[in-house]
Formats: sequence, structure tokens, C-alpha cells
Amino acid sequence: MQRVTGTATKRILSARGRRTTSSLAASPAPEAEAVPRTMPAFDYTPPRYSGPRAAEILAKRNEFLSPSFFHFYKKPVNIVEGKMQYLFDEDGRRYLDAFGGIATVNCGHCHPDVVSATIDQMNRIQHSTVLYLNHAIADFAEALAKKMPGNLKVVFFTNSGTEANELALMIARLYTGCQDIISVRNAYHGNAAGTMGATAQYNWKFNVVQSGVHHALNPDSYRGVHGSDGEKYAKDVQDLIDFGTSGHVAGFISETIQGVGGIVEHAPGYLPAVYSSIKKAGGLCIADEVQAGFARTGSHFWAFEAHGIVPDIVTMAKGIGNGIPLGAVVTTPEIADVLTRRCYFNTFGGNPVCTAAGHAVLKVIEKEKLQENAHAVGSYLKERLLAIKDKYELVGDVRGRGLMLGVELVTDRRLKTPAKSEILRVMEQMKDIGVLIGKGGFHGNVLRITPPLCFTKEDADFFADAMEYSLSNM
Repeated sequence: MQRVTGTATKRILSARGRRTTSSLAASPAPEAEAVPRTMPAFDYTPPRYSGPRAAEILAKRNEFLSPSFFHFYKKPVNIVEGKMQYLFDEDGRRYLDAFGGIATVNCGHCHPDVVSATIDQMNRIQHSTVLYLNHAIADFAEALAKKMPGNLKVVFFTNSGTEANELALMIARLYTGCQDIISVRNAYHGNAAGTMGATAQYNWKFNVVQSGVHHALNPDSYRGVHGSDGEKYAKDVQDLIDFGTSGHVAGFISETIQGVGGIVEHAPGYLPAVYSSIKKAGGLCIADEVQAGFARTGSHFWAFEAHGIVPDIVTMAKGIGNGIPLGAVVTTPEIADVLTRRCYFNTFGGNPVCTAAGHAVLKVIEKEKLQENAHAVGSYLKERLLAIKDKYELVGDVRGRGLMLGVELVTDRRLKTPAKSEILRVMEQMKDIGVLIGKGGFHGNVLRITPPLCFTKEDADFFADAMEYSLSNM
């Protein structure tokens, strides 16, 4: 078993290789870097694991779980324990978690404050429904409302991001009396009926009825047709309103930073211009903060705040509960009133255990200054990744903010040819070194970096060193 205590990270020796501006195949391979010896010290050793091994679990999964499930790595990792920004496998080996359960574990795995609040509430009452009073849901709703700008103060709790976005789309249609929703290409908003319609990548869309959604050009500064000119992309939204609707719409939904789409941040000036067009068409603006919210971007608590806008509806999940199944829709009292026209009810939305955990998450983010840490460490890591981009032709783009970063791999920088097989090799090598990372993007060629917000500068160095070593061996 590998002990998790030890010396601090030994930085990989720098060895700058030559590069050209032509395709990767024509570029001389940079000199291979020295393998990092240890990751940052961490004063915890997990107890010996005596449960089922990976092969047995995989066999059961293949027999009894959905065949739609997939996994990373040729030999999937059996994760049996987590502690802050680290994960442990069945042999006690420690990994640096740079994916955070898909941008979910913001406070750190098994954060003691969140665990304590959850257990304490479970010992009192696990479920009661909102038909009775309980302080947990009310306290968390009040605390969450205080983090919102403007008059966004009414909270509907759900169980997931998909459910939150479904509710937001329905509210917009009810409030405006219109059906037309405008979404953005390359977006991901969920996998239920309405949200699948708003999602705009064919690999996440089944052949079922998905009506009433128009998909605008993606304001992608790297691959988009207008580069970084946000206002040109925004004109496409106005064109959709003018030529694809009655002139009135229900609303516009977008992730401020596309997560599943490959950590794509909207081009500057895009959202203010789009919001103006939507407002003139009588629609509501929905900000999907499922992945980017809760301090992840560092500069702001909510990613939309960086664009100087205030949405009509904000949806959230993932980081809201640090792994607890929880989501929420926040809107104004006037808009929220539309749900009184009929009976809207959610059995588990606002469950006392989940909302107690969510409230604890807010307190931890503030107490431990995780937003400030995400900004400082994320900015430092981005600089290191940009330096790696300057050195390796395989890296086409580095983007994102805070601890929501993306590294797009391409085999030809000019053509931006997706490095679909190369990314798998990079991920395998990083895993062997001790770093777990995600991937995404329409072509599956973007490394997604969304670690717990307790990620340290030493973790960032180990991560960057591991990536550089892996790239040097391509």
C-alpha cells in the first residue's frame, strides 16, 4: 500500500523542446520530462479495504446496471474512499482528483463540516415532505437567496440539474405564454424531455420529440466562426427571433461556461447583447450554473456575474451539495407566482438532509475562503497550462477561469483537428502518475479540469508536471 504521507512534490525538470507552426506530425517531439516522484504530502492513510475488487464490481455492473454506462481508462479504477482533494483506490493508492465528480465536490471529499451536518440531520429526521414545516429547507433557502443579485429570492429545490433546468424552462413558458426557447449549440442542459431539446450535441440527444427549441451559434472564441466577437454571435440570436419565431419567445437558456461542451466560455460582449434581444422579445433569461456556480470560477460566486448581467432565473446543482443529490431554481417572486396556477409538488425537493448539507456547503465556502482559493490557484494553474501550450503542439487551446479549466488537444493547430485518441493516452499516463482528470467537448478532445476548490498551489504544480510529462511521451 502506498503511504500518503511523504515529502512535498518534486518538480519535474524543465526541458524545452523545439516546435514549429505546422502540424503535430511535423513537429520534433520535445525531450521527455522526468517522472514526478511524489504528490504533495497529505497526513492521512486510509484503512485497509477488504471489499469487492474492481473485476468483481465491473462484472456486476455489466450484468445488472444499464448498458449505457461507460467508464474512463482501459482498466477502470475502483475508488473506495475520498478525503478532500484526494481519492483512494482498492489498494490504498492515492490519486489527485482533478475532476471533482464532474465539477460537483466543491468543498472536498467527505468534508467534516458537510458530513457532520448531514449525519446530524439524518439523526433528527430524514424525510418529512414540504407539507410540514422544517427549518432546514427554510434556513438554506434564505442563505442561498442572500448570495443572489437583484430580486432573485424565491427558491424551488430539486434533486438534480436536469430537473432544475426542466422546471426553469416550464416556468419561462408559463410566465410568457410562449413556447419558443433559444439555446446555444454545443450546450448541455440535461437528459429529460425538455432539457434534451435545449441540449445541442447529437451524442446526448435521443430520437424523441424535442420541439420548441432553436439553437444559436456557439460563441466559441477558439472554434467559432466569429472568433471572440461576442456581438456578432449575438446577432444570430436576434435573427432566430426575427426569422424563426413569432417575434416573441419564452426565453433563452445558456451555461455561462459550457462544461460537457468542453469548458467553453462565451465570447466577451455576447451575453449582454443576447439578454437585450431576449428582453425585447418578451422572454426570460435563464442562467444554467449547474457546473460553474458556487465559487468555482473564483472571480465571482456565480459565473454569470463576470458578464455584468442579472438573469431572470438561475439553475444550480452539482456543487450545491458537494455530492448530495440536490438542485435548485431561483427566480423572482413575480415569476415564481406562475406555479400557483396549478399544483406544483416535488416529493424529495427540499429534503431536510439534502438542504442541511447544502447549507453546510455555503458555510464551508465562506469560512475557508474557497472562492478566493479557486481564483488564486486557478489563475496560477492556468498560467502553467499556458506555458505548456507554448511548448507542445498537441495543446491547441487553454481556457476557462478559476478551477474550471479546459485544455483542448489537437493534432494540427491550423486545422484544429481533434486529438481523439491522443487524449486517451494522456489520461492513461496521468492516471498512472496519480492524477484523475475528465474529458469532454463535442469531439471528446478536451481535458476538463474541475477539482475540489480546496486544491492547493502544490496540487496545481503536481498536476501540471504530470500533464507535461504525459505530453512529452506522446
